[in-house]
Amino acid sequence: MTTTDGDCAAAGQVRPPHEVADIFRVYGEAYRQTRRLPPAALRVMHAIETCRTAPLGGHLERCTDCGFERPAYNSCRNRHCPKCQSLAKAAWLDARQAELLPVDYFHTVFTLPHDLNPLILANKARLYQILFEAVADTLLTFGADPRHRLGGQLGFLAILHTWDQQLRFHVHLHCVVPGGALDVAGDRWIAARSTFLFPVRALSRAFRRRFLARLETAWREQRLVVPASLPASGSPTAFRAWLAALARKDWVVYAKPPFGGPATVLEYLARYTHRVALSNHRLTAIADGHVSFTYRDRQRGGVVRDLTLSAESFIERFLLHVLPARFLRIRHLGFLANRTKKARLAQCRRLLHAAPAPMPTQTTAERIHAIIGRDPLRCPHCHTGTMATVEHWAPGRSRRADHPTPRPADSS
Repeated sequence: MTTTDGDCAAAGQVRPPHEVADIFRVYGEAYRQTRRLPPAALRVMHAIETCRTAPLGGHLERCTDCGFERPAYNSCRNRHCPKCQSLAKAAWLDARQAELLPVDYFHTVFTLPHDLNPLILANKARLYQILFEAVADTLLTFGADPRHRLGGQLGFLAILHTWDQQLRFHVHLHCVVPGGALDVAGDRWIAARSTFLFPVRALSRAFRRRFLARLETAWREQRLVVPASLPASGSPTAFRAWLAALARKDWVVYAKPPFGGPATVLEYLARYTHRVALSNHRLTAIADGHVSFTYRDRQRGGVVRDLTLSAESFIERFLLHVLPARFLRIRHLGFLANRTKKARLAQCRRLLHAAPAPMPTQTTAERIHAIIGRDPLRCPHCHTGTMATVEHWAPGRSRRADHPTPRPADSS
């Protein structure tokens, strides 16, 4: 049996009653007819609409004991699709588990002011890149400064988020930072304070300064599209005045106390890695041109509420979060940078007198088992046989007509 990311559903994962794909299939064409959408948004809509349907091809599985059959259509594997990425996330977390150090971990969030939203939407790749650069520069500079205790090289994971619970455009970067640094020579581990990593107000000011400096450079080098809706679009003087106003605002940098340990870190990472704007399980209704979904109201202590939007507004909000092609929203920086991570982590473990990292050993079938709660190769009908692939279909072709529905073999 060949197992792909789309096989979780075929293997028994419960399908939620409503899906983003249903919204796109019912209301997507009307939405496309009334707007000029960028190619990236059109590709995402098409991928989600066709995910695990005949246009993408698939295969037929049959039980070796009772003859039960089920079709399994291929997944689109688009990173914006709520039905995909479960296996990719599981494999990614398996690999990250091997990189955890026996130290406390800190969580810091860098948020961009909403005043920047029109400019970001017109320059996604450029502004997201500036965000990563400004945050990396800020954290690495603070880590290298002995006045902030460490005086060495930090290592951290940074994950881009562009949404809030109601799918509104809210650009922020989550950073997970081990509580310590490697000294310049790389032969000493410098532990962070037990209560906090860096002063938040100082981080905020440094982050704001670095981001705006890069933004002004990009504007001066004519690498930005400035929307006419912004006051900054009028003239060079207007743009500089707009930057000056941003420099006077308090930028939000949020820091959580240290995590309890590696298990807690992984639990956190699972929520913020291969996640799209919302899961299908949050959708509660699709009817009469409207979409309802749950959200957590942070202003009211995290109580779960229901929000209803027109289908048009829902699609518009969902598409706000389409990433530029090939843009990396998960990055490893400092001593966790991919080029030097293996050697640096091994050195950290030696300095911390930690055991060597365990090698990831889960197979694809084992990962699916963990996701759906049962053996994906076991027949769901007789519970004893093994499901084996007996036929493949090319993209655009449905399963053969003489097997219109999944069924057990004739007992007679």
